[in-house]
Amino acid sequence: MDNPLLGPGLERLRERRSVKWRLYGPDVLPLWVAEMDVVPAEPVRRAVHEALESGDTGYPWPEDYAEALASFAGERWGWHPDPGDMQIVPDVMLGVVEVLKLLTGDGDAVVVNTPVYPPFFQFVEHLGRRVVEAPLGDTGRIDLESLERALTEATRDGGHAAYLLCNPQNPTGTVHTPEELTAAIELAEQHGARVVADEIHAPLVPHGATFTPVASLPAGARAVALMSASKAFNLAGLKAALAVPGPEAAAELARIPEEVSHGASHVGVIAHRAAYLHGGAWLDALLAGLDENRRLLADLVAEQLPGVGYRVPEGTFLAWLDFSAVGLGDDPSAVLRERAKVALHPGPGFGTGGKGHARLNFGTSPDILREAVSRIAAAL
Repeated sequence: MDNPLLGPGLERLRERRSVKWRLYGPDVLPLWVAEMDVVPAEPVRRAVHEALESGDTGYPWPEDYAEALASFAGERWGWHPDPGDMQIVPDVMLGVVEVLKLLTGDGDAVVVNTPVYPPFFQFVEHLGRRVVEAPLGDTGRIDLESLERALTEATRDGGHAAYLLCNPQNPTGTVHTPEELTAAIELAEQHGARVVADEIHAPLVPHGATFTPVASLPAGARAVALMSASKAFNLAGLKAALAVPGPEAAAELARIPEEVSHGASHVGVIAHRAAYLHGGAWLDALLAGLDENRRLLADLVAEQLPGVGYRVPEGTFLAWLDFSAVGLGDDPSAVLRERAKVALHPGPGFGTGGKGHARLNFGTSPDILREAVSRIAAAL
């Protein structure tokens, strides 16, 4: 199967009406938000088309989605979660909010590993919880000493703390190992903090690394993960996600209010189900293309951007670039958007470790990636 990243050219991409292509002017290359420049897999397009043609545009049937995810998890990760334990939610972050409502109360603390996806801060604080940062180590991996300090602070005054884990990690692309996850989960449990994991990038792990679902681990029996086909299959505009509990968290998760399920899109469920059940060949071609891009970016940075730090990510389609040594200030993205006409995601919003950095989305064609790096090099 052809590389999906070689599909639409720049002219066609600029016809899109998503925020990625509309926020900035037509002279800016947008490599910021986590949306890929691909056309969804043919089975997904067909399923959505057939739904519209037949008028199947009502309310979602969660069982279809849960059974499809369970099938995908068995094939890809050798894990067989019970579809009957899963709960449908509108999307991953709103699912995180609903799970945190179950496990914590007003004013309780939520520990996060930074730098991390900025909505972790926004949604948690809007919910009335406080964020406690546990910075990652220098290599982008979980630092247990940092995590223990954060958990100690989070639970100092009692309450019901949570540990909101990003697995695989956004923005670093780190794919946590079973040993790392087990140690982190056990540490959280020792402090009485419940583990909630954003696993939206789970399918985006190429050959050479292995994704481990937190709820598949013995230590993760009380954990809850949020999963979705949206990132891997480029379906962010078709909202649907699932909360997947470890075996000892299923009864708690069943307390999510029934009305939460109303927020998912029925057409989204149809699309995600088709992706999980019939999109495997397309996903494999995408993973191969992303692997080529992450290595192409390493070559381009080494050749054209001396002084810019880049560690090849194990998973996701996101690159965490360190511009600290080239004098662009705390937010290099603002300078590069103005000088290079390339939009990257601002680093400071990712919390501790974000200053001087920017996140680049390499889920695009090699030509666009080369053009973006060329523009940045000229601006520097």
